[in-house]
Amino acid sequence: MRRYRGGYILATQHPWPCLLFLLPLLVIYEAGVLRLGGAQPDALRNGADSWLRWGLESFGLTQLYCAPALIAVIFLAWSLMRFWDRPDGLFGICTGMAAESVLFALGLWALSRQIGPVLDELGIKLSLGPDEKTLGRVVTFVGAGIYEEVLFRLVLFFVLGRLLRFLWFSTIVAVPLTMLASALLFSAAHHLGPYGEPFNSYVFLFRSLAGLYFALLYQMRGFGIAVGTHAFYDVLVGVLVA
Repeated sequence: MRRYRGGYILATQHPWPCLLFLLPLLVIYEAGVLRLGGAQPDALRNGADSWLRWGLESFGLTQLYCAPALIAVIFLAWSLMRFWDRPDGLFGICTGMAAESVLFALGLWALSRQIGPVLDELGIKLSLGPDEKTLGRVVTFVGAGIYEEVLFRLVLFFVLGRLLRFLWFSTIVAVPLTMLASALLFSAAHHLGPYGEPFNSYVFLFRSLAGLYFALLYQMRGFGIAVGTHAFYDVLVGVLVA
């Protein structure tokens, strides 16, 4: 077995482990939506998933599998482009990514516990999703981890990065600006649309901090761990300790 240069830290940011780590979550989410959603599967979909599907529908892509297939194809193509330097020991890498996701999710939960009493004093309760049954909520939260990270980190970082480079911003300026923009848009998105929550500045601030947390993980530890952390955190605070 050849040793991947850069070791585990860089291996987790390679597209091959990210693809293998992401696929089970995509299957759990999409199968769960179809199995538990009954006649109205869209009721279990999170906002970012719905927005992506609306965008695809504008191009005539209305099939249910288009959104997850698009994500899988992008990562598969990226993985094939990086096939030459793929790491070995993918199972061990993915296991480590899962463990990191749990630890980072617990870290964000600890942060939320510090802010929680302040919100309680103000009579504010963080609402993380629609009030489905427990298993349905788990499915929704897993989907949020996937599609919100795709939209607010993967896509937004690419688009804003290119835009800021075009405007001659240096990397040392462009990266923090992109992280801040993704965090603010991530927070604001929870208040948009027919299912959006009423705006509250304290909740907006907390979600902005959470968005910065996910953006930092995406930048430092890669997309897969950002998705895993986001999904597990949502399940942790929305189901396990709700």
